[in-house]
Amino acid sequence: MIGELKTVVLDTPDLKGLAGFYAELAGLVEHYADDEWILLKTADGTRIGFQRADDHVPPRWPDPAYPQQMHLDLRVPDMAAAVERAVELGATRLPGGGDTFTVLADPAGHPFCLCQADVDSVALADVAIDCEQAGPLARFYSELLGFPVTWEGEGGAMISKEGKLAVIFQEIAEHRAPRWPDPAYPQQFHLDVEVADVEEAEPKVLALGATRLPGEGDNWRVYADPAGHPFCLVW
Repeated sequence: MIGELKTVVLDTPDLKGLAGFYAELAGLVEHYADDEWILLKTADGTRIGFQRADDHVPPRWPDPAYPQQMHLDLRVPDMAAAVERAVELGATRLPGGGDTFTVLADPAGHPFCLCQADVDSVALADVAIDCEQAGPLARFYSELLGFPVTWEGEGGAMISKEGKLAVIFQEIAEHRAPRWPDPAYPQQFHLDVEVADVEEAEPKVLALGATRLPGEGDNWRVYADPAGHPFCLVW
């Protein structure tokens, strides 16, 4: 383990609108807000962030030219009621889905899935990351986050740890990777990974196959994983 998965962050031109959508849909509570960033938390402390991106180009799933890059899966106790509520809040039904899950787009265009489960209320289940090869990317994040690979099979893989948000990797043929900060190839999502000492952590993530990207601040630096998805080391 190099760092801890701190926050899953979604890009949006409308911070308050998108944060409000997920707060209402999943019972998330606002923890922090300013003009560039809103942070929500679940009851168990899972953090979902919203980053202002005025030039955001939304996904057009399943169009491979406008990929989703990542998506959230939410467990729900009543699929029909949850879908109805999501649409009332501004979601749009998308093609796909099955007996146990429904695919929708949030108001910023990010796809997400509602998954039927034995739960009392809507709950975040995982974040899923698109890639061409799931196994190698799962092992990269396993080393980065200290989550074991708990499933690997045809078309995907998963890393998970008790009490933490699981991370799923799904294979997409000819995945069109982000080229951050180029808005024509948007990241859509990114992960913030908290480290104790960035100078100690950086050589380790680079050795795993990450790439340093432009951009840093007082307590963050930007990298890309081996599939091209940006992530930040924060401290």
